Order: sequence, then C-alpha cells, then structure tokens
Amino acid sequence: MNKTEQLITIFLIAISVIFTRFIPFIIFPEGKKLPKIINYLSTVLPYAVMGFLIIYCIKNSIFSKYHSLPELISIIFIIIIYKLKKNTLLSIGAGTVLYMYLVQNIFV
Repeated sequence: MNKTEQLITIFLIAISVIFTRFIPFIIFPEGKKLPKIINYLSTVLPYAVMGFLIIYCIKNSIFSKYHSLPELISIIFIIIIYKLKKNTLLSIGAGTVLYMYLVQNIFV
C-alpha cells in the first residue's frame, strides 16, 4: 500500500468507528423512551455474553488430558471470591492467577 491508500484506509476506518459510536444516540435520542426489546436486551445480554465466553474458553479443553479441570477449578474459585468480596476485578484477577498456577505447576 502506498501512502495515499494508507490514508484512505485510516480515514474509512475512522469514519466507520465514529458512525458506529454515534448511531445509538441518533436512533435513541435523550428523553425518548426506549423500546421494550432494548430494555430487555440490556438486562439479558451481559449474562448471555458471559455464558458464551465461558463455553468458548472451555470448549477445546474438554477433550484434553485433564478434561477442563484447571478451567473448572478456576471458574468455581472466581464464583466463590465474587460471592465473598463482591468485587469483579478481584475475582477475575485471582481466578486468572490461580488458573496460570494450575496450568504451569499442577496440570503440566
């Protein structure tokens, strides 16, 4: 790519990002009541996305040597820490540290 093509590419990407950031404010202006489906999706989608991420993370390791044991131990640990401390970042960080320890030292 020459310089002109690079600048055109950067410009198109910038316009696309700006468009996707501002389109919700154009469709749903402040003061306008949101449709019921949008309110429903805003309450349901975060949990659905987290479920999909968990499944995506453990899908390949189910058929591995330890059958997702380090992942399941870490997930249970994350749930316990979150229930005790009510701190998302702490539970995810502690779960990540535990998972890395398990994978590198216990389930080699």
